[in-house]
Amino acid sequence: MVQKVYFKDLGNMEYKDAWDLQERMLKERVEKKSEARKLSDQPDYAAAGIQHELLFVEHPLVYTLGKTGHEDNVLISDTEREEMGIEYFHINRGGDITFHGPGQIVGYPIFDLEQMKQDLGWYLRSMEQVMIDTIAEYGIEGGRSKGETGVWIEPDHTRKICAMGIRCSRWVTMHGFALNVNTDLDYFNYIVPCGIQGKTATSMEKEIGRKLDMEEVKATLRKNFEKIFNVEIVIE
Repeated sequence: MVQKVYFKDLGNMEYKDAWDLQERMLKERVEKKSEARKLSDQPDYAAAGIQHELLFVEHPLVYTLGKTGHEDNVLISDTEREEMGIEYFHINRGGDITFHGPGQIVGYPIFDLEQMKQDLGWYLRSMEQVMIDTIAEYGIEGGRSKGETGVWIEPDHTRKICAMGIRCSRWVTMHGFALNVNTDLDYFNYIVPCGIQGKTATSMEKEIGRKLDMEEVKATLRKNFEKIFNVEIVIE
């Protein structure tokens, strides 16, 4: 049976509000799983009301640093950052420093991998494939760089178009991906993106030389999530 993923576009939302929302969603699911396990050694998590959800959002200007990231990958002072109107959060996902802002599609899959596949490598590679297939529909060749999560532009892997970082608790995921569509790339100049020296960020707009329709790209992403994860996306 094809599983359902319930989709919601949050529009423009402050980073902290979206983070808090994800934390609540994860906590609710972990608690439901705990209760289900008390009732059965082989719990039916779907019957327990544990749904998969996919959130899309655009954030105001913000830098986020992963739990193992390094503060020195922020290349401007707190004062300079505040004067530019850029927020900053040290958060509980994997990965290092990245930027979110207008023109970027940020996706937060709240998936229960016990109902899909209990394999974080599979999950990340599948999410990368969604991005690779999506940008390919716009004539952009993307790929993976060995040992580096995310999607890079072929063939030299020096330009990153999609960053990824996740958290997983009891096989429930949060955080996710940030795909640069019409993103102002200047903000990446003030950090070492993902903590990787000698590489840069790029966007779909930069690669093809024109702005893209954000709603069209979102629809393409949803279609490819359905294909790669073998799910049905239900728009709420």
